[in-house]
Amino acid sequence: MRLLQEHGHRAIALIGGATGLIGDPRQTSERKLLTLEESLANAKRIETQLRGLLSDHAIYVNNYSWIRNIDMITFLRDYGKLFSINYMLAKETVAKRLEIGISYTEFSYMLIQAIDFLHLYDHESCKLQFGGSDQWGNITTGLELIRKVHGDSHKAIGLSSPLLLKADGSKFGKSESGALWLDAELTSPYEIYQYFLNASDADVSMYLKTLTLLPKDEIEAVLEESGRAPEQRIAQKRLASEVVSFMHGDQALEDALSVTDALFKGTFDHLNEKGFEMLGKTLDQISCERNVSVIDALVSTKLASSKREARTFLQGKAVRLNGEVVESIDRTIDTSDAYFGRYVILRRGKKKYALVIFG
Repeated sequence: MRLLQEHGHRAIALIGGATGLIGDPRQTSERKLLTLEESLANAKRIETQLRGLLSDHAIYVNNYSWIRNIDMITFLRDYGKLFSINYMLAKETVAKRLEIGISYTEFSYMLIQAIDFLHLYDHESCKLQFGGSDQWGNITTGLELIRKVHGDSHKAIGLSSPLLLKADGSKFGKSESGALWLDAELTSPYEIYQYFLNASDADVSMYLKTLTLLPKDEIEAVLEESGRAPEQRIAQKRLASEVVSFMHGDQALEDALSVTDALFKGTFDHLNEKGFEMLGKTLDQISCERNVSVIDALVSTKLASSKREARTFLQGKAVRLNGEVVESIDRTIDTSDAYFGRYVILRRGKKKYALVIFG
């Protein structure tokens, strides 16, 4: 949507308050049904997230506002009558579910999405519906409905893109494991930055082309430069920076870079409070209301498996507190040690970090 906006098109963000009550058929099993309150709350949160990604000229619509006005008889006579069972069974998303079974509810999903396209075509002059390749059957059903209502001279078209896949071949779906969330409270900008910084050389070209708005010639120049010095991960750094900046803004990118630099160098004096909040979403941690011994903190944060091992690490000068070597095995941690009165960084060895948070 944002790319199309950049080329002068008007984006209409269609949010599924109604379709969220039904559930798009997925390959594995029937989706858990949401209550109306849950679906509308989800829709509102999705709109909030999209508003941070699109320009101010975008329109936001919730299909519950028109689907709720269609009674069963109208649905069956005005829309169901226009599609044969054979047509619907031929759709890939339905065909894949026939062996394990599909309810009439999910079977009907494509008709509701088709009604969405017709409604937006009629009321918002929407000519193009775009979605992932798994939505192609629903998009073409919408085109078919528009054709049957307005004739072959209609101006509607459909567009889809391949789903973005993780390295193991699974999709970045919200219902899949290991999802990367747009919500910074669920996946911090630092975690997003690190994920794409660690992208493989085989994936980075595709990610730059699909997840950034960089011009093609600039992407090719970045890839060429990166190819000459792959150990510097130039392409990955540019990718990670572009994605974080697009998702969360330049300040979040600056904070993510500060956290990355702090963990690499082992110094935290330059971090702002937002940086420590990012660390809190990433590192193992304990919360304290009062002082705690370093030994107990090491065990609680899993930097040591036992108090005996914690003492061994301390005696070997392998533990640092805010970057400084802990000299005494009896050392305690309190708020006087904490950045911003809350955050204390524990480090064991070169790369094992944890966080003690007061309050």
